Amino acid sequence: MTTRLFTLRATPRIRLISGALLVILVYTLYFYGVFTHLMERNYYTEFSYPLDEDITVYIDQLRNDAHDKCLAGGTSTELRLVYIVKSSMDHFERREAIRQTWGFEGRFSDVPIKRVFVLGMRPNDPHLQARVAEESKKFGDIVQADFVDTYYNNTIKTMMGFKWARQFCPKAKFYFFSDDDMYVSTKNVLRFLRHPTKYPQYLEDPAGFVERHKPAREPKQVLDFELSDEVQLYAGEVRNVMPLRHQSSKWYVSLEEYPFHMWPPYITAGAYVVSKATLDTLFLGSLFTKHFRFDDIYLALVAKKSGVDPFHCLHFRLNRLWYDSAVDYQYLIASHDFPNPEELKHFWELQKEAGNA
Repeated sequence: MTTRLFTLRATPRIRLISGALLVILVYTLYFYGVFTHLMERNYYTEFSYPLDEDITVYIDQLRNDAHDKCLAGGTSTELRLVYIVKSSMDHFERREAIRQTWGFEGRFSDVPIKRVFVLGMRPNDPHLQARVAEESKKFGDIVQADFVDTYYNNTIKTMMGFKWARQFCPKAKFYFFSDDDMYVSTKNVLRFLRHPTKYPQYLEDPAGFVERHKPAREPKQVLDFELSDEVQLYAGEVRNVMPLRHQSSKWYVSLEEYPFHMWPPYITAGAYVVSKATLDTLFLGSLFTKHFRFDDIYLALVAKKSGVDPFHCLHFRLNRLWYDSAVDYQYLIASHDFPNPEELKHFWELQKEAGNA
């Protein structure tokens, strides 16, 4: 019996198909950032970001040099809270809805609150600019600077808000930054600011809590509680995630832009609150920190380099809560995804009736 040995040989067609599949596989891995992830540096052991120096020294120097500089020749009313809302030029209805709801400056008669909207420019639309100018004249709450208003310029818009607040509203206790598609409960913002680390637990026994944490003077009511002017509060929804390396993403970041495998802990840009001391620290720190096109990441980089730790509060929500009962929103501070002005007004009225707004 003769045994035949068969040898499987790759035909040119098979080799061509195999080569094509290999190329597709390699390109797919490259496109979705697998190779990029392999080349990342370790954030925890190697982190640095320009300027590669201890910028806290510069911050302290500037803080002293600029003390009350912007008050020269004028005065500033001490406010409890300032809302600084990032908005697009054509979002007239959203701004009006906010003025009528959570951004209403007279929401609590005994708590001084102010509100401004921060806008960029659209150089090729003079009609739109004329409408914004008219709105600004009517309400006096538009802050606008000469930069093109695009998504990737949100860092410029954010830092313009910081600069405006520090220059023109320097005596406020707290500054709440928000997008114009957020629901915000002013009542819960003020409750949170009474004692951020114990919110909302202290509300279960507010009288007892106030007695145990009584300041030097007797508080008149719940909203009178004051934090020290030196407290560094930077609060919101904190996330600890990796950079997105797949090139189809709106948030794609190359190794040249950021070489590390993790972002610094960052607060989502939809809504967050800072104390006066933190406003100063982050603004001054930004003078020595290289620009980055995502505003929440940029603030995280500045905070990291400036020694400011973000504080996580689960009642700041980037993702909308879809609950049927108003009770579920009892302690909610901010929630995203309210782009429809009529829906925002309706929802805010419901929460106000329920005692949550």
